[in-house]
Order: sequence, then C-alpha cells, then structure tokens
Amino acid sequence: MAFIIAYAGKGGTGKTSIAGLTIRYLIEKKKRVVLAVDADSNSCLNEALGVKVHTTIGRLREESLQSVRGGKERIGGMSVEQLLEYQVQQSIIESKGFDLIVMGRPEGPGCYCAANNILRKHIETLSESYPYIVIDNEAGMEHLSRRITQIVNLLIIMSDPSARGIQTAKRINELVDELQLKIDRRVLLINRVSDDIKEQLKTIAENSGLSVAGFVPYDSMVLEYDLYGKPIIQLPADSVAVKEVFDILDKFKIP
Repeated sequence: MAFIIAYAGKGGTGKTSIAGLTIRYLIEKKKRVVLAVDADSNSCLNEALGVKVHTTIGRLREESLQSVRGGKERIGGMSVEQLLEYQVQQSIIESKGFDLIVMGRPEGPGCYCAANNILRKHIETLSESYPYIVIDNEAGMEHLSRRITQIVNLLIIMSDPSARGIQTAKRINELVDELQLKIDRRVLLINRVSDDIKEQLKTIAENSGLSVAGFVPYDSMVLEYDLYGKPIIQLPADSVAVKEVFDILDKFKIP
C-alpha cells in the first residue's frame, strides 16, 4: 500500500508549491514513482509540476452522464460505471517520476461530491500500484469531511506567517479530531518565514496547541517562478526553499 501525504491549510499558504517540492523530494530521494493527486477544484498542481491537463474527473463524469442521457452507444457495451473507470484510467497524466490525476470541478450544476467519490474510489485502487501518493487539497476544511482517503500517513497543515493562518491550522487540527480521521501523523509547516519572526510564530502556534515542525524561508526565486509561470518542481537545487523543504522532509523519516 502507498504511503499517503496530504496537504491542508487556508488559501495562499503555498500548499501547491510545497506539495510540488514534496513530489520532487520523493522522486529524487526515494527513486520511486509518485502519484500526485490534485484534489483542489481550482486545479493548479499541474502548473507546479510543469504538465498539461487534458481532462479531469469532474469533466469525465459530466461527459459520461451526457452520453447516457443522449442514448449514445458505449464502448463494448460498458456500463456507465465501467466506462467512467476506463476513462479515469485514461485521464492519468504520466510524466518523468510521477503520474498526476486531477479532480477538477463539475461542468454542470451540483456539488463536488460525485467527483470526490469517484476520486476516493480510484485512490483506494491506485494506492496498491504506487509507493507514494501526494494529495494537494483545496483551501479550507470542507475537504476533510469528504474524506478523499480513508487513511493518511502524514498530514502536513500549512500556514503563512500570520496569526490568522495559524488559527486556521488549529481549526483543521481540531476538525481532524472531531471527525476521527485515520491520520497517523500531523505536522504544522509555516511558509515564507523570515528569521526575525520565527520565535513569535512558534509562540503563537504553541498557544494554539500546535508545535511547528518546520519553517520554510521566504524565497524570491519561488516568487519569480510563480510570476513567470515556471514549474516550481524545476527550482534549482540551491534554492533556499528547496533546501529547507528537503531538510524538513528528511526529519519526517518517510519510509
């Protein structure tokens, strides 16, 4: 079974960038193929990884429903469920060292529940084929109640260097307890931090019942890559963000 790492936190904390660097870490350090899961309806993990998305689970579901409503003949007489399963397998984007699957948003009316349920089912199946899965969740806390996976080995809760970000992290941590989610380990990571405020942030976190597992420093190179749309996964090895993220992940002793 796969070792599953999931990211959570409020919007703007850099979850997607750090998830991208985590995928790079696993590829370089563990020398194994990683399944990257973009579970954010506002999909952008592909941009951090430098690949194009040709379809999403949300779109595939709508297309399958439309084909049924329109009486369209299905491949080999497949049921809707079989057709969707086949299409989801075809939607996996393969790249060097990782594969990517994207939830996306529904094309028609309705909530994200159906796409989420399809994603959950396929992650359970795919977890038998990959040693590592990295999930980039949407901002906020709603995704936790939808339980994309039954078990998460490492939940990395992201915050920016602000009291508001840490309070959101606290609420996420509390919700994990309330929902009794099966999470082996939870850690708090604070992103874009300058040295002069580390102690203050540590105190705010501790007063909120959280301990900080690591600080990712502000890195102008990350800003430059974001500004020009360059894939974060391609940051040079001497980037301070890359170095620190790799050092932090080393401390987690991921098997």
